[in-house]
Amino acid sequence: MTTPDTNRATDLATSTSPTPFPRDIEAAAARIEGRVRRTPILRVEAEALELPRPDALGGTLEVTLKLEHTQVTGSFKVRGAFNNMLGRDVPEAGVVAASGGNHGAAVAHAATTLGHRSRIFVPKVIAKEEKLRRMRDFGGEVVLTDGTVADCMAEYASAAEESGALAVHPYDTEWTLAGAGTVAREFEAQTGGMDTILVATGGGGLIGGIAAWFGDRVNVVSVETEGTDTLARSFREGPDIDVHASGVAAGSLGGPRLGVLSWEVIRERVKTALVLTDDDVYSAARTLWEATRLVAEPGAAVALAALTSGAYVPEKDERVGVLLCGGNADVDWFVD
Repeated sequence: MTTPDTNRATDLATSTSPTPFPRDIEAAAARIEGRVRRTPILRVEAEALELPRPDALGGTLEVTLKLEHTQVTGSFKVRGAFNNMLGRDVPEAGVVAASGGNHGAAVAHAATTLGHRSRIFVPKVIAKEEKLRRMRDFGGEVVLTDGTVADCMAEYASAAEESGALAVHPYDTEWTLAGAGTVAREFEAQTGGMDTILVATGGGGLIGGIAAWFGDRVNVVSVETEGTDTLARSFREGPDIDVHASGVAAGSLGGPRLGVLSWEVIRERVKTALVLTDDDVYSAARTLWEATRLVAEPGAAVALAALTSGAYVPEKDERVGVLLCGGNADVDWFVD
């Protein structure tokens, strides 16, 4: 898959280290300050989450949730959207993006805020009315496309090339990755440090930005579902795959493959890729509601499900963080 988004792509050819660098994330944080929310954290007792764990853990374990679903557009994506538009020249034609929802809402909001036009291409196969409404409410023009997610990405790339609009890729530019990395920088400052962070993976922009910030200081664990297992398959088969997303998290995590830049970071920094069932995700969302009265979208519940399903069992006194990456879903999506 190719797109017209090639700014700074040549950096990869001459660099032996993953990009973006922490200095790019620092610059992004300064650039977007005042445009995005400093989202809160919440420490939750293991007992409240009914975590499966060894008896040796007793009741000492706390899990720290980063409530990024309370962001201004309901997801972390607004960080990358603003970093793209504030760090690059936006032409008269405005911006275009491809999205299942969260990235589209973020691009629409950032564009409208900064006085630009925005056009969002959304594949019908994963389109959700709640997310379409959010994109339109933030001022974006929504274009529904036929075929697969990859087909939608190709249409968006062609539209950018033909119109001259700025293509804001959902995960495969340094601007997007650096913006996403600011959430890790913020999370670390709020907690004073952690040992492990659980992150839901789609196209890899979020986990790539997070891994770029943390380097070797934190164990960054990827969590996916059986219908959106892009990273797990990339580890097994290589990155040149075409995943046809399905299941409860398809609208959030339905990237057809990892971004080139994302993969450069992930393959060096991420060692564990967990794959869960849709039932695990529904159960995690219900547990989150019962324990905290918080509602997250499926993609966010995926990260928590690593713990509530027992797929990831922390060690005694391990400091575990969970990123709740988005909240753009019907409030009762997980109710039986």
